Amino acid sequence: MTLRVGTSGWNYPTGRGTWNGIFYPLPEDRQRGFDELAFYAERFNVVEVNSTFYGQPRANVSLGWARRTPAGFEFTVKLYQKFTHPGMTTDASAVSQADVDAFKGGLDPLAAAGKLGPLLAQFPSSFHRTPEAAAYLEWLLRTFAGYSPAIELRHASWSDACDDTRRLLAGGGATWVQIDEPKFESSIRQDFSVDADVLYLRLHGRNAAQWWDHDHAEDRYNYCYAAKELEPIAGKVRQARDAGKKAYLLLNNHFSAQAVANATTLKKMLDEPVTAPMPAELVERFPELAGVATLPRARLL
Repeated sequence: MTLRVGTSGWNYPTGRGTWNGIFYPLPEDRQRGFDELAFYAERFNVVEVNSTFYGQPRANVSLGWARRTPAGFEFTVKLYQKFTHPGMTTDASAVSQADVDAFKGGLDPLAAAGKLGPLLAQFPSSFHRTPEAAAYLEWLLRTFAGYSPAIELRHASWSDACDDTRRLLAGGGATWVQIDEPKFESSIRQDFSVDADVLYLRLHGRNAAQWWDHDHAEDRYNYCYAAKELEPIAGKVRQARDAGKKAYLLLNNHFSAQAVANATTLKKMLDEPVTAPMPAELVERFPELAGVATLPRARLL
């Protein structure tokens, strides 16, 4: 498959932006043995794993993921925050070989099943381009060589030195993640380039008002893209696909399953099949899906 469309994470059980009652049944309405991941994987062919950002992956857990998804499904996996985030450091000596081995070992079952996609390293906006940061990134790319690293950089200093950043990432066999997000003075600037072999595109939403000022972290991602906003993005993805490049399109505007709705719309725009029925509650919440997503048979009677 040259194109994979999905969401960032699949499990949002709590908060105002829960997926329960919209994409998944409410807990009290679920049939015995209902499996969120299996349900998700009937409708999308990739998912971005968020849980590995907060803790090291465990082999027994990732083995379960592999067994609960169909052949051809892929997991892109977010790198553990110790490797990328503030409070951590750009000094590679602060990361032990045991940390590296634990992360790689946790992914072994996915790799063995042929279901391991790119490894996402998401750096924060506080990660500026400096000689030390560039050296650390080179170390990270060497450390995870062979894991198809995809690097998300958010500070403008990286795009200010665009050619140097491209060379650095290309030298480590990495994809430069393209991001759609609210733009501020310090934000990275990108043109959704499709010149690389792999296009990895993350859509975070454009909720500028709550990006920095919010009561709850989930509020930042409370944004639903309009069709007119998705069309240019779909055009870039179509261009990459038609050029024979592999493309990953991941929606992170997860609040109240808006990512699911927008991912479904993008699949339709890109002439990707939308075959498995979508919950009636999702279509009721997002009327633009009428005629795009099929409903469960009982609802059609």
